[in-house]
Amino acid sequence: MPLFILTHVPPSRHPKENENLTITFITDGIENAIRQAKAAAGEKNVVVLGAGTGQQAVKAGLVDELQIGIAPVILGQGLRFFDHLEELEIELEKIRAIETAKQVEIWYKVFH
Repeated sequence: MPLFILTHVPPSRHPKENENLTITFITDGIENAIRQAKAAAGEKNVVVLGAGTGQQAVKAGLVDELQIGIAPVILGQGLRFFDHLEELEIELEKIRAIETAKQVEIWYKVFH
């Protein structure tokens, strides 16, 4: 599985790769990271993880769907996913939802 990591400074020592995992560090922006990930994925989906990277992808208009997990855990710190998106008007349409005893997963189609 190819892993593309968006970073300002790649590590001086490259993490260990194997036949199931390749790692590429991208330093020139979210657009290039998504472009490379889509090329590597072919017909498969590209998953973006992390609030900061997700915000960049939403701002750049590169997100087709959002999957939001709601779990009974209260975090005191961290980056909130929907911070810094105030200037955007993003319409969401619920595609599906799965509820279990431990969490709720909701998928939304994103309209820019």
